[in-house]
Amino acid sequence: MKSSLPLFRKVGIAEGVSLLVLLAIAMPLKYFAGIPEAVKYTGWAHGLLFIAYCWLAYVVKEEKQWPFQMLVWAFLAAFFPFGTFLFDKKIRSGQWN
Repeated sequence: MKSSLPLFRKVGIAEGVSLLVLLAIAMPLKYFAGIPEAVKYTGWAHGLLFIAYCWLAYVVKEEKQWPFQMLVWAFLAAFFPFGTFLFDKKIRSGQWN
């Protein structure tokens, strides 16, 4: 059976980038330039990536038999800018494989 970890890592990076784009580009465009569509479309993309990230976190937790605490850390990482990047760094270090 192929591991879901590589896909989880890719989705995590995409989710982190989408959060940064939403906060640093789309929201200023909405509030300072009057372009609400920026948040609408970026928000949709970010929401889908967030759901995929959380679902894949659970799948990888089950595959790798991570403790429940790892799932909590993955979930919390998605709420903070650069959080998924830091979580990915911990995974790459081999600490949680």
